[in-house]
Amino acid sequence: MFIKTTQIKVVRGDIAGLKVDAIVIPANTSLVIAGRKGSRAVLAKAGSPFAKHIIRAKTIGQDGKTHEFKIRSSCRNSLILAEKLKTSSIAFPALGSEDANFPPVASAKIMAQELLRHLSENKSHLREIIFCLKDKKTYSVFEKNALGYLDYIVNKLKSPFLTVDAIIQIKGGIVLIKRSNPPFGWALPGGFVDYGESLEQAVVREAKEETGLNITDLKQFHTYSDPDRDPRFHTVGTVFTAKAKGKPKAGDDAAGVRVAGLKEIKSIDFAFDHKKIIQDYLKCNKRKRPPQSNKS
Repeated sequence: MFIKTTQIKVVRGDIAGLKVDAIVIPANTSLVIAGRKGSRAVLAKAGSPFAKHIIRAKTIGQDGKTHEFKIRSSCRNSLILAEKLKTSSIAFPALGSEDANFPPVASAKIMAQELLRHLSENKSHLREIIFCLKDKKTYSVFEKNALGYLDYIVNKLKSPFLTVDAIIQIKGGIVLIKRSNPPFGWALPGGFVDYGESLEQAVVREAKEETGLNITDLKQFHTYSDPDRDPRFHTVGTVFTAKAKGKPKAGDDAAGVRVAGLKEIKSIDFAFDHKKIIQDYLKCNKRKRPPQSNKS
């Protein structure tokens, strides 16, 4: 299977016999990389007649045991080192399983997760990543729990897109933007959450990009997840309330901007489910208002 431009394989055999740029082997002693101490994944000079580089990955901790975080960090750092070496292919054994009796199923899933994370977050030089297993049983485990897991996540698991919106309260009402892209209409400032970004970071960024406002007093209001709320595709949107000062200005992604008074909401043509969101917000605020005194 492929993740972006990198092919992932599971093979059975001797890792030292593979014709790849780099192989990873377990190493449970103090290691150095290019003369520098302190790396969990390090470069060795010998051990394979075919590989240009041998990366020694420490999988056993000071307590003499192999833990999840040791395999995870060893796999992650091996991939980082392979990128620094600008290798196009790398082969892994079942880290932790072949040298420390760590469960092969757990090893396969941990390594698959780190591989997916690395390829998702980085522009990679790697064109081939191989899991090479000695025995038939471990090979079968990795084929199911590494390759099968990756295939499910990449090709079969279709998750909704994450979005954020902001109910920005300023003097005169709520800030709305006029969408320049379909679906057209007026909407709350907001957009998609970028990979590696928190919901809070995303809503602050989107509000600034679309209105020029620096929002404060950020609070989560509600999450909306109806599969039909967005005519393009399934989105799950978290709505925040916020405050701001100044005059909003339409950004590059907005065809216009306005501050809508509460009495105007009913007559505005909204995109998505944003009219319902604002109505929910107004109802919630109304319930929170203290009762009026009957004293004259």
